[in-house]
Amino acid sequence: MASRQAVLGMEQASFFYGSGRVFENVSFLLDDARTALVGENGAGKSTLLKCLTGALELNAGQLIRSRGLRIGQVPQDIPEALAERPVRDVLGDALTRAGQEGDYWRIDVLFDEIGVVQETLDKPFGTLSGGWQRLLLIAAAARLEEPDMLVLDEPTNHLDLANINTLERWLTTDFAVPMLIVSHDREFLDRVTERTLFLRSDGVHTFKTRFSVAREELLRRDATAAARAKQEDKEIKRLEQAAARYKVWAVKNPDLNKRKNAVESRIARIEKDRTQTYVARERRLELADGDIDARVALRLSDLDVTVPGPTAGATRKLIAIDRLAVAAGERVALLGVNGAGKSTLLATLAAAFDPTREHYDGQAAVRFNPACRLVYFDQTMNDLPTRQSILDYVVEADGITEKDAIRQLAGAGFAFARVGEPIGVLSHGERARLVFLKMKLLRPNFYVLDEPTNHLDIEGQEDLEDQLEKSDVSCLFVSHDRFFTRTVATRFLEIRKGRLIEVEDADAFFDAQT
Repeated sequence: MASRQAVLGMEQASFFYGSGRVFENVSFLLDDARTALVGENGAGKSTLLKCLTGALELNAGQLIRSRGLRIGQVPQDIPEALAERPVRDVLGDALTRAGQEGDYWRIDVLFDEIGVVQETLDKPFGTLSGGWQRLLLIAAAARLEEPDMLVLDEPTNHLDLANINTLERWLTTDFAVPMLIVSHDREFLDRVTERTLFLRSDGVHTFKTRFSVAREELLRRDATAAARAKQEDKEIKRLEQAAARYKVWAVKNPDLNKRKNAVESRIARIEKDRTQTYVARERRLELADGDIDARVALRLSDLDVTVPGPTAGATRKLIAIDRLAVAAGERVALLGVNGAGKSTLLATLAAAFDPTREHYDGQAAVRFNPACRLVYFDQTMNDLPTRQSILDYVVEADGITEKDAIRQLAGAGFAFARVGEPIGVLSHGERARLVFLKMKLLRPNFYVLDEPTNHLDIEGQEDLEDQLEKSDVSCLFVSHDRFFTRTVATRFLEIRKGRLIEVEDADAFFDAQT
């Protein structure tokens, strides 16, 4: 890692896709800290990173970059082309970018340092878990490329809690390099970063502190600006009324025109220096609040959660559940190490729900309340019809007209000009917001959520938390987002050695994931 001072930033920078503004008049300069870049979905964070690293060119303004600056970067999406290549060759690309082709001994040293067995180097990269693919790319960018600055876009995506803890240790202890990190994981940002940049439609707001403290200060600034603007509006209205009176009186006394002109000049000065206020885009993520008549929403008894075994027709048991009841209105967090079967359990419950059947069959392992209306959020969102238009997807909900759908889409932040576009053009965050909108229109009262915050921006996460806390819906969810889990859950179940164990809270489990 180079010891020289890294200089990277922007001055009055703007970027447009065609006539559409992505960001405008953005100015900041990174220092030697670990810096968070935070913004709502669509604010232009990933585009800004591409401009910083040279993948895209600014339409206006200036990129500030020290001569010969080396940037190590890991994108949000891992390239599919890496899957068939051996791990050693994939990491060797980092050596090539650093001008050290063939120094594969450095990869062996890196593996020893981070505790990965050498046999992994000969495996196809795609056989590793998504979490370890990302961790190895980050380690290669930080160590093998010897960067002056490390740029990471959503580094916790697809990581379980143990891997998130590993990444936090690497970034705060092992990799001593300035960083710019885009993430929606609030606890991760608080643990890792020391400085925060908020990218919004009104520019970049810089704070020399961690995310949660910076967010409070930004909200205070917004509130102060809003109060000042309100007072200015009141003063302008008072002066306009005074000017109107002087105009009438000046008909009989022309000398009063001077007072009228003075008042109008004062109005103009206030208008020129008027306090600018920030108004966030109105795109709330709302949940339906249906009622379940009976006290119990779901009963499980003698349920075996299985996956296909090594031979045809065979199965392997992940979890054995003797008995479990989920009450109406309970929000249950499902905890467990990676591979314990959390997502498989949620998928099993979702597959067992059939609204055309009576679910109080006394012999069934999964019994839903007959009044239950269940929706399931799959973290992969693979079932989304990417070629279908956004509007047609929403209109499929019973009782929703095209006019209703357009109104609902507008409330969720989808402009009218876009509703005819195919779902496939949406970002991951926009797709998640669309799925939640469709789920709301189905009027559910039981939510089964597998990593619901993976692609939601921080505002979307807070909306989801708020809606779950205020509603009476039942919810069973899996999340690696520690802040979300602590905030939302009213009950905690941990998978230990294939059994469900009731625990008091999630903190002991979180702390054990090292």
